[in-house]
Amino acid sequence: MTQTTQAKQKTMRAIALDRFGGPETLKMQTLPVPAIAPDEILIRVEAAGVGVWDQFEREGGFTELIGREPKFPYVLGTDGAGIVAAVGGQVNRFKEGDRVYAAVLANPKGGFYAEYTVVKEDNASLIPRELTMEQAAALPSDAVTALNGLDILGLKQGESLMVFGASGGIGHLAVQLAKRLGARVFAVASGDDGVALVKRLRTDAVVNGRGEGVLDVARDFAPDGIDAALVTAGGEATDRALSAIRVDGRVAYPNGVMPEPNPPHQMQIDNYDAEASRETFEKLNRLIEAGPFVVHIDRTFPLDQAAEAQKALGKHHLGKIALTMS
Repeated sequence: MTQTTQAKQKTMRAIALDRFGGPETLKMQTLPVPAIAPDEILIRVEAAGVGVWDQFEREGGFTELIGREPKFPYVLGTDGAGIVAAVGGQVNRFKEGDRVYAAVLANPKGGFYAEYTVVKEDNASLIPRELTMEQAAALPSDAVTALNGLDILGLKQGESLMVFGASGGIGHLAVQLAKRLGARVFAVASGDDGVALVKRLRTDAVVNGRGEGVLDVARDFAPDGIDAALVTAGGEATDRALSAIRVDGRVAYPNGVMPEPNPPHQMQIDNYDAEASRETFEKLNRLIEAGPFVVHIDRTFPLDQAAEAQKALGKHHLGKIALTMS
């Protein structure tokens, strides 16, 4: 049996909480590098994704939802990317030096707002070629959420799909993945800059969701109605846009979208939780590597500015926000 390799580094910098609360609870601390079990890998983190769920976790939402007693200091960060620094004795998919990205919700051994983190082998994947560390770090949670939603919708080759929130973290990835699955994509973006971003993704049609002409453009795109919709942002504009979906159409949205979509007529509507797995990562990588793929990073912050990075989530931005360890 392969022996577990041990981390050479004993301590690390990490953004950790001593209590749940607001952005002021995010403090730089020196903590021990977490130990690995036989089925785990140690990652030397180079970048971490910053998502709205990080704020929920910072306030104690995930531990309450899961029913787990929190252990402080508590390190945030659901997804990130870096270099494998050590592997457990049962690990056979990775070796030291591999470039990997990973996602773990409420990791009991600490998240990615740190110089090192430990994850189960099945929660990690080799980084698709041509992606930078920052892009790979920002990718997994949103990309898995997008792909799970497309799978739930059961898109068939040539069907039409509305992506509402197409310039956001999940949405701009969903547009590209849906195109790779053979769908015709009608994208509803946020602002003129959002429209410009989505046009770069070679979608079939894109409209500014802040305007009044969404339904007119949608009817031109699909006169008989759009087959399906993936909704990543809720509200009155979303519900109006959903009137462009066929009466027998399908709608999917990830849990956490608020307010929840309320279509103007009866149709199949499914909410879901994103679930990462080895098979999902493999499918995701195949789709990404099929051609040029954009993971848009709006802003990056150094690790010690994690609080500012989380505050930036509440301001208009496109794509993703990331932290770097430097």
